[in-house]
Amino acid sequence: MIDKSSAKLKALKAAFPYTIPIFAGFWFLGITYGIYMNVSGFSFIYPMIMSLIIFGGSLEFVAVSMLLGRFAPLQTLVMVLMIQARHLFYGISMLDKFKNMGWKKFYLIFGMCDETFSINYTADIPPDVDRGWFMFFVTLLNQFYWVSGATIGGILGSLITFNTEGLDFVMTAMFVVIFLEQWLKEGKHFTAYIGLAASLLCLFWFGADSFLLPSMACIIAGLTFFRKPIEKAGGLV
Repeated sequence: MIDKSSAKLKALKAAFPYTIPIFAGFWFLGITYGIYMNVSGFSFIYPMIMSLIIFGGSLEFVAVSMLLGRFAPLQTLVMVLMIQARHLFYGISMLDKFKNMGWKKFYLIFGMCDETFSINYTADIPPDVDRGWFMFFVTLLNQFYWVSGATIGGILGSLITFNTEGLDFVMTAMFVVIFLEQWLKEGKHFTAYIGLAASLLCLFWFGADSFLLPSMACIIAGLTFFRKPIEKAGGLV
């Protein structure tokens, strides 16, 4: 029992420094998300439970508008798949690393976000540190940062009175940043042009209330059709 406890403590001590930069980012975004949920009419219970169960930052911001909008299960499903589809590739990359992890494997799969994947995939884990517990604590700490930030934001939003006009623009700003990061990574911007063209055409053709599903279908079709030239240009990873 003592050996197991010391192994866990050693893994926790090794994992914690890797998560410190994530703590700063997750708390800022998490608190913003909690406040955004509060000013949208939800108590702190909603961001707390949603961050605990969904644990997908961009998806949780989008979920606010989904909860406030009309009931559209198909559109919601497609949106979720589009936003979180990259996790399929994360999972494939981690298949070997998750072998022989026992029960921890299930939580590692559930809690794998972009930042956790980056740490667990690239970290130079000391030989005397248990890899399973190291990855477990990286995942647990990162989720704790996000859940606590979202919960604090939800509570602060109800206790502090301040002008929140324009706060809902944080989701738009976040996706603009994601788009710009993708733009900078690409050499010839094929995927960006496909996304912009499909969105603008479907917005013009179907209107603002109904363009989302058609535009996503067009984007998937465009990426599939132009897959080879995009891969040659280094646009798909």
